[in-house]
Amino acid sequence: MSKIMHMRGFLTSCPGVSPLATCSIGLTFATALALAPAAPATAATAPATAATAPVSAATAATAPVSAATAATAVTTATGWGQAAVPGSTRSLPLVPLSRERVLGGAPEQGLYRTGLDRFALVGVVWDDPGTELRGQVRVRTRSAVTGQWSGWQDVEAHHADHGADPDTEEGSSRRVRGATAPLWVGDSDGVDVRVRAAGPGRGDGTGLPSGERAGGPGASLPPGLRLELVDPGGGQGRMTGEGLPGNPRGDDPPRTALDTEAALAASAANADITGFGATAIPERDRSATEQELTRLQGPVRGKPYIGPRPRIVTRRGWGADESLRERGFVHTKKIKAAFVHHTATGNAYTCAQAPSVIRGIYRYHVKSMGWRDIGYNFLVDKCGTLYEGRAGGVAKAVLGAHTLGFNTNSMGIAVIGTYGATKPSSAAVKAIARLTAWKLGLYGVDPRGKTYLTSGGGNLYPKGKNVRLNVISGHRDGFATECPGKRLYAKLGTARSSAAGYQGR
Repeated sequence: MSKIMHMRGFLTSCPGVSPLATCSIGLTFATALALAPAAPATAATAPATAATAPVSAATAATAPVSAATAATAVTTATGWGQAAVPGSTRSLPLVPLSRERVLGGAPEQGLYRTGLDRFALVGVVWDDPGTELRGQVRVRTRSAVTGQWSGWQDVEAHHADHGADPDTEEGSSRRVRGATAPLWVGDSDGVDVRVRAAGPGRGDGTGLPSGERAGGPGASLPPGLRLELVDPGGGQGRMTGEGLPGNPRGDDPPRTALDTEAALAASAANADITGFGATAIPERDRSATEQELTRLQGPVRGKPYIGPRPRIVTRRGWGADESLRERGFVHTKKIKAAFVHHTATGNAYTCAQAPSVIRGIYRYHVKSMGWRDIGYNFLVDKCGTLYEGRAGGVAKAVLGAHTLGFNTNSMGIAVIGTYGATKPSSAAVKAIARLTAWKLGLYGVDPRGKTYLTSGGGNLYPKGKNVRLNVISGHRDGFATECPGKRLYAKLGTARSSAAGYQGR
C-alpha cells in the first residue's frame, strides 16, 4: 500500500480573496475522490507561503478521510499509487586544465569522464549566484546507444536573467547557485566539458563578445565550478533507439503517484477547473470557458473577453517528482503580463520526449540551481503542446522565477528549444497565443495592450521603478538578455494579435 504523509484538506479559495488569487489551494478528499466515509475534521494551518506573496495563508480543514483509508482507496480504485518517474542528478567538480592561476583559480577548467551512469541534460553551476561567468562553456557527450561522441556544443553561460526577484525568500536563499542554461544532450554515458574564462583582447572566433578572448591574461572563473549531469528518468527506465530517454506510449503518459502530501496538493491546485488527479486539463470551447469564468469570478460585466481554454498537460502528466520542490505555493494578486522565453536547451528533441526535457529542466532548476520549483509557469514544445510549470494552479497567479525583477503579477511561458538562429514552429507560436488569450482573459487583460509592472531590481530597471511594458513581452524587455532569441522575439507581434482574436476582440 502506498504511504501517504500527514494530510490536510485544501481550500479552493480564501475569504475575501478572488478564487484566482487564492492563498491555499485544493479540495477535500470527500469531494475529490468520494472513496471513503468522512472522519471528524479539525483545523490546521495551510502549507507555508513565502513572505513575498501579498496574500496571507489561510486555514484549511483536515481531510475527511484518514491517510490510510485514502491511500488504499487511491491505490486500489484509481491505480494512481505507482512510483513517480525516476531520475537523478550527479554533481562533479571541474578541475584545472592549465597551471596558470588567477585569483587562486585556473582560467580554464574542465572534465573528461566515460562509463558514467546515463544522463541526458547537462549544465555548469558555481557557488555565488551574484558572480557572472564571463567566458565560454563547451561540451561534447558520448551516446549511450551508439558509443559515438557528439560534436562540440556551446552552453549558454549567461543565465542569471532567469530567477527569483532579489530580496525575496527564494532569491536570497543560501541554496541558490550561479548557473549556465541547461543543455539537452540525449541519452549519454560520457562527457567532455571545457570552461574558459574571457580576458581582454581581440575577438578570436570563440563566440565571445568582441574585445574578449577565452583564457586571456587576467581572465578568471567563478569559484566552485561543478558539472551537473541530469537523468530526467523515462518510461520505467526504457530508452529509445534514438538514444534519448523514452516515454511510455502516448496513451500511457508518465505519471506522478498521488501518494504524498506534495503530490496531492499539486493535483488539488487545479481541482477548480479539472478532475482531481488529471494528467491533462482538457480544452473547452468559448461558451464553456465563459461559464467557467463566471463560476470562478462571479458575473462579469459586459462581454467577457477570454479565449477558449486550451489543453494543458499537468505536472502529473509530465511526471514531476513532487518531492523535489519546496512545500506550499506562493501566489501574487493578479496576472498583468506574460513574458515569453526560450529554454536555451537546444532543439535536438522530439515532441514525444518533451516531458523528459521538462523533467530535466525541473531537476536542474531545483537540485542544481537551488530554486523552490521549476522557474517557468508554463512550457510549450515544438508541436504546440502546453505544459503546466510551477505548481500552484494553472488558473491562478503563481509567483514564478522566470524574469529577474518582474516575476510579481506576471507569468513566464518558455518555448522548449533555442531560437536565436532557429525559427520557432507555427504550432508553438499558436500555443502561446491560445494560452495567453485564456489566462490573460481570466484577469480581464487585453493581449495587445500595455501595462505597468514595478521592477524588483535588474540590469535594465532599478528596484522600485514603474515600467511600461507590452502585456505580452519577451524576456529581453525586462532584462538585458538574448532570451527568447531573436527569431522567437520576432513572432511576439503575431502572438499578440492572434491572442486578441481568440478573445473576440
